[in-house]
Amino acid sequence: MQIDFVGSPRPTLGVEWELALVNRTSRDLSNTADSVFDSLTNEFGITPGTRVHKEFLRNTVEIVTGICDDVGQATAEVVDTLNIIHRVSDQLGVDFFSAGTHPFAQWTDNMLTDKPHYVEIINRSQYWGRQMLIWGVHVHVGVSHPDKVFPIINALLMKYPHLLALSGSSPMWDGQDTGYASSRALLFQQLPTAGLPFQFDTWAEFERFAGDQVKTGIINTVGGLHWDIRPNPSLGTIEVRVCDGTPTVRELSAITALIHCLVVDLDRRLVSGEILPSMPPWLVQENKWRAARYGLDAEIIVDHLCRERLVTDDLNDELERLAPVARSLGCAQELAAVADIPKMGASYQRQRRASQHGGVLAVVDQLVTELRMRP
Repeated sequence: MQIDFVGSPRPTLGVEWELALVNRTSRDLSNTADSVFDSLTNEFGITPGTRVHKEFLRNTVEIVTGICDDVGQATAEVVDTLNIIHRVSDQLGVDFFSAGTHPFAQWTDNMLTDKPHYVEIINRSQYWGRQMLIWGVHVHVGVSHPDKVFPIINALLMKYPHLLALSGSSPMWDGQDTGYASSRALLFQQLPTAGLPFQFDTWAEFERFAGDQVKTGIINTVGGLHWDIRPNPSLGTIEVRVCDGTPTVRELSAITALIHCLVVDLDRRLVSGEILPSMPPWLVQENKWRAARYGLDAEIIVDHLCRERLVTDDLNDELERLAPVARSLGCAQELAAVADIPKMGASYQRQRRASQHGGVLAVVDQLVTELRMRP
């Protein structure tokens, strides 16, 4: 199966940010996305599929940037759209928040967006598919040639726990504290084509794999691969889907900068002739679980020799190493803000503090408030 990768001549950036709608009184999920989209179209001329997209659930609106040159441009586009949808939500009497999960919501059949693709997911996955009350962030970084894609993805998997620990925002499920920083990460991998990507050496190996997937009816298109990190051939990007929904613009901007710098750094090292590092899949899988469970307190495996280190210690060194890359990409300030997340507490930690003082309703209140904050 031939898959044409439309390479990007420069390391462009794109961000997709999933937001959940909640009722202002009950703080439960609100299936009012259609009303939001109607108002966006009628009052602001913004149609679904442009700056905002419909998603799997009718309680979800996804903000999508255009093709951006840097983090500053992407953040500005996100903030502009966010301001508009907040105007709409205020008119409709509902609120938005962003997190990996809602702390107490229950699935109901009327949540599903009426699209054949989404209906097929539920028909196929049944009970486990109905658990997908989850929200995340997807960051696209442009890559010039398909031969670069999997060496970069394989190396990027070594930084998976750093991204998940920083963005963990789903400690609660069904009204209970799960004990995890990111329950979303484990919920989402229940879908048959979701979870960690396979590690291929070449683009041709990926094409053979995708051909088998299509031939056996596992997927219809490459877009049916819902991996945590995946190639997006039609956009010419590597799409990083590791992160839970980030509650604030500042955190979104910081984590986007980290992803941009990581991918560009690996690209440059590859071009220079370096053989990029990687780890066996079983170690990558263990790191994912450790970060999902322990968040910023995770002891992660840092190389194929099984050496271990506290994720925040390794992150601090990584931020220092990437500082020159950030300066070249114009995102030095945003990358430096990554270090603030452990200092103020990741979202899963802040949610737990809110829950201890006011229960699950206080968690939603806090998330709603945080989304309205600006850097």
